[in-house]
Amino acid sequence: MSVAISAQDIEGFVNRQLQSYPKSRLLDIYKSCFQDYMGVEHLVSDRKSVKAYLDEELNTTSLDELMPWYYEPCGIESCYYRVSIRAIKEGIITEDQLLDAFIRSANSETRPSVESWSDRWHMIIGTIDQMKLDLPDFQEDKQFIDSVLSVGKYAISHSPDYRNAYHPHYRIVEKRIFECEIKPLITEKLPASK
Repeated sequence: MSVAISAQDIEGFVNRQLQSYPKSRLLDIYKSCFQDYMGVEHLVSDRKSVKAYLDEELNTTSLDELMPWYYEPCGIESCYYRVSIRAIKEGIITEDQLLDAFIRSANSETRPSVESWSDRWHMIIGTIDQMKLDLPDFQEDKQFIDSVLSVGKYAISHSPDYRNAYHPHYRIVEKRIFECEIKPLITEKLPASK
């Protein structure tokens, strides 16, 4: 389970996020942080529908639209990884390998409570406030996140700015599963992995 994080950890993550994704809004910083803390957004019981959604995404997305990376850590602690569908499209891993890792990640652990996530987010946003960032729509995004948390929910989508600029197409995989099963396949096929 997650441990205490420092203001320095938070600032380091936010600065890396903004350097890698300058079109990020607070919504996108929040999303990466909740993915890191909460994992996959829902339990997966219907493999067929999850596969159909992934098939559609693979069939309607070109390599040119995808970010150049195969994987990246989520959030501050890197408890989960985003694995790009680029790895499937380039034949580095199979669709079934990513699907299996994603489903097991979604179903593997007891999810932390929304209340514990809300407490953690309030600590994170306190540090972000002190950073005095000039993020677009900052106050509106902050209020929207608070409204989601206030009704006992936590999951949100990437901002339209982020989606338009970066075309995020990935699946979330728990760190242990990623490091044991997915990362070795990527490293084996691409020693200088992206």
